[in-house]
Amino acid sequence: MTTINHNKKPVVQITRIQKFSAAHRLHSPHLTDEENKTLFGKCNHPNGHGHNYKAEITLRGPVDPRSGMLCNIADLKIWIEEAIMKPMDHKHLDMDVEWFKTNPSTMENIAVFVWQQLTSVMTMPELLQGVKIWETDNHFAIYKGEVVTS
Repeated sequence: MTTINHNKKPVVQITRIQKFSAAHRLHSPHLTDEENKTLFGKCNHPNGHGHNYKAEITLRGPVDPRSGMLCNIADLKIWIEEAIMKPMDHKHLDMDVEWFKTNPSTMENIAVFVWQQLTSVMTMPELLQGVKIWETDNHFAIYKGEVVTS
């Protein structure tokens, strides 16, 4: 068996899954009430509705030859607590999270929000590879930090 060549560090991905519960209303401040009702249907109900979300946070980078880790999972847990659990768990996203007062709380925007939150608390934000948000067992959104200019 060969040992790891410390001049060539293997690149790995690690993923941590975090579940959280939140309510939201699919409603865009950029559309009329009628457009919102037509676009979002029953998910536009004024009282909102809830989901048991699942977030998959993936980091990618070289394995530290001294620790044998890409990142200490204990640190990742702390970052997830700050970025996801504190602002969103058991909250009404549109009422309790300032960012969603101007951005519709779609699963796509939740993924973007989580990315922004994570990169603001991580000591090594360059390791963040992707955020996958499962809204139901049947659909999810993935955000990898990419933006386009319109």
